[in-house]
Amino acid sequence: MTKKLVVIGAGMASGRALEHLFETDAGAYDVTLFNAEPRGNYNRLMLSPVLSGEKTYEQIVTHDDRWYAEHNVTCRFGEKVARIDRARKVVVGEKGEVPYDKLLIATGSTPFMIPLPGHDLDGVIAYRDLEDTERMIGLGATPGAKAVVIGGGLLGLEAAAGMAARGVEVTVVHIMGHLMERQLDEAAGYLLRKALVDKGIHVRCSANSRQILGDGTGHVRALLLDDGTELPCDLLVMAVGIRPSVALAKEAGLEVARGVTVDDHMVTSDPDVLALGECVEHNGALFGLVAPLYDQARVVARTLLEDTAHFVAREVSTKLKVTGCDLFSAGDFAEGEGREDIVFRDPARGVYKRLVLEGNRIVGAVMYGDTADGNWFYGLMKDGEDVSGMRDTLIFGPAYQGGAAADPMAAVAALPADAEICGCNGVCKGRIVEAIQGGAGTLDAVRAQTKASNSCGTCTGLVEQVLAVTLGDDFVMPAAKSVCGCTDLTHEDLRRLIKLQELKSQPAVWQELGWTTPNGCHVCRPAVNFYLLADWPLDYQDDPQSRFVNERNHANIQKDGTYSVMPRMWGGMTDPKELIAIAQAAEKYGAAVKVTGGQRIDLLGVKKEDLPGIWADLNAAGMVSGHAYSKGLRTVKTCVGSDWCRFGTQDSTGLGIRLEKKLWGSWTPHKVKLAVSGCPRNCAEATCKDVGIVCVDSGYQVGVGGAAGMDVKETERLVDVKTEDEAIEWTAAFIQLYRENAKYLDRPYKWIAKVGLDWVKAVLADPAERAALNERFELSQSVYRKDPWAEHVHNRADRYQPIADITLEAAE
Repeated sequence: MTKKLVVIGAGMASGRALEHLFETDAGAYDVTLFNAEPRGNYNRLMLSPVLSGEKTYEQIVTHDDRWYAEHNVTCRFGEKVARIDRARKVVVGEKGEVPYDKLLIATGSTPFMIPLPGHDLDGVIAYRDLEDTERMIGLGATPGAKAVVIGGGLLGLEAAAGMAARGVEVTVVHIMGHLMERQLDEAAGYLLRKALVDKGIHVRCSANSRQILGDGTGHVRALLLDDGTELPCDLLVMAVGIRPSVALAKEAGLEVARGVTVDDHMVTSDPDVLALGECVEHNGALFGLVAPLYDQARVVARTLLEDTAHFVAREVSTKLKVTGCDLFSAGDFAEGEGREDIVFRDPARGVYKRLVLEGNRIVGAVMYGDTADGNWFYGLMKDGEDVSGMRDTLIFGPAYQGGAAADPMAAVAALPADAEICGCNGVCKGRIVEAIQGGAGTLDAVRAQTKASNSCGTCTGLVEQVLAVTLGDDFVMPAAKSVCGCTDLTHEDLRRLIKLQELKSQPAVWQELGWTTPNGCHVCRPAVNFYLLADWPLDYQDDPQSRFVNERNHANIQKDGTYSVMPRMWGGMTDPKELIAIAQAAEKYGAAVKVTGGQRIDLLGVKKEDLPGIWADLNAAGMVSGHAYSKGLRTVKTCVGSDWCRFGTQDSTGLGIRLEKKLWGSWTPHKVKLAVSGCPRNCAEATCKDVGIVCVDSGYQVGVGGAAGMDVKETERLVDVKTEDEAIEWTAAFIQLYRENAKYLDRPYKWIAKVGLDWVKAVLADPAERAALNERFELSQSVYRKDPWAEHVHNRADRYQPIADITLEAAE
């Protein structure tokens, strides 16, 4: 019979242990996973980008519901464990007992709250989990909000920077003389403080907190310092350290010191109970960095499978990125007898490097601003290498050893196999090299196999260098493509900064983001125009001059300079009145008539000066623009469905018409085509559209990301639903998610390939998020869903005013 494993705590350490366990022997245990939070494993290191708005929670989820389901993990999320009954070998949860053969305790740590008077006021929080992060995000929505952060370590500074990025006025209060004193010396701490102040964050070092003041209603009002200074705040965040969470283990009678005591195999004083993570103590040491926790995870998996493995605590370096400031710290950099310093300063570039030597061996290193050689210095320090022969050039790094500057890849080539490259995921150089030699020849492939650079991205350049060193001439360095020659920003960075800095006009983009041309160019203006109208529909007015020629003239230009005009036919349906109007217009303006693949009628060969006239004639018959020229909804192709077809399972035509009437007039990053097939015979070819719905007896199968142009691709299943309303809800939410996140001129299938269908599903699976996306879509539609033909016909006294044709050619 399969043994039972119960895991308490769904954090990063236990998540990695389960990964190793399932990779080695997926059927060894039936796993039950408890977590006090109402969710599974996510990357806590990435809460800071979520706070600042650079990432969403969905983007930092490590194990989603599907992952747990695929591995048959019974999830008890949002349920606290009351106690562990070792005599009966059961874990007692709030909702019942679970027996175990083996138990893994991964309860992590709890934030330390300074017991100042007033620490229990509403608005005094720690910075530990998603709820804390959401509380700080909510503060950013309040104009003029103020926050105080107690603690000048990494966590406190990330909290301060994230709230400041959302417009909150933030003051950091730190009891020591300089920031991050455990990782940085005084000089580096000064540079960090200067950078934070330049970003608008107030910093008070050597400041002691006396009392937290309330407003009389039980909410925090201010922090009172020892010198009598009051710092007003709407939220006070304590980030002053953590303590191992050991209450459950102690109550169960396990051996506990500062943490849960474990041996080299991560086994506690009970042979059937293991522990790992921030809650454990091994040989008198506690652990807070992710690299040793992942080492523990490997040992735990092997121990559970009765394999021999030993955890050896290794000295680790710290490579950090605080609000865009690169920091590196390793070893002991305190002053001492017999120690010497080698220091490099470049004030203009904000670079500072300091090596501490003792007996011609590096014992400590601190770097700010340029940390590229950090791992090389760390390797020399860890190996105890005598550096006397390179003292004159040591501070300049490996490329300058042995004379003139050498191969810039020398630093990476010189790293040993066990050198840590990715601190977030504990990935060493040897693991990356192994993946590359096994066929992972690109950065994305290395990420997929090893997870290196898959979190904060700080180590991306280093991973690319490992690729270059390993592959040699076969390596091609990927170039991040900028929007155009006017800027170095990528489309992704441009979208992020427009949202983050609340840029709501084209001049604001040109000025604040450093455009090299005064008003942009024919490449960047259409993209900027779309991003602004997608993100700020109530504040930004669409600029016709920043659109391609087809969108400006509301018709498709043909190779002879004439235009094609295509009225919208809802779901491919028409009637005699419309057909008569089309025939009369075709005859009047000498147009050719073509039935399109999207079940519409195209009137070809219309002269530019005749466009207002043909629009007016068709509009008088109740027909609107088919937007066949737009970066927006084109058609919703349908079959006749259950109304007529003997195989039809649902009213595909009716659903197609409802979808088209909801979505028409919506601007999107590229053209969007939909289809609804009434049965799996798929006469409407729904499985090669951007969104395709196949009707079945039980309801509707919604697929996304298809293509049938230069690329041919089948849709991927997004969701199965039972009702038309649900199908429409999911479709509109998907379109809005695409509008808000995709690169301009990326079709949905290209966007999905970048972000991953799992992420798209995870976002849309949340009913609240789905509703919010629909709400934002309707808000945009309330502004932009207008028929351009009717506007030209009814709003222009002369019925037609030519729009100057600047050089913006149609791009598909």
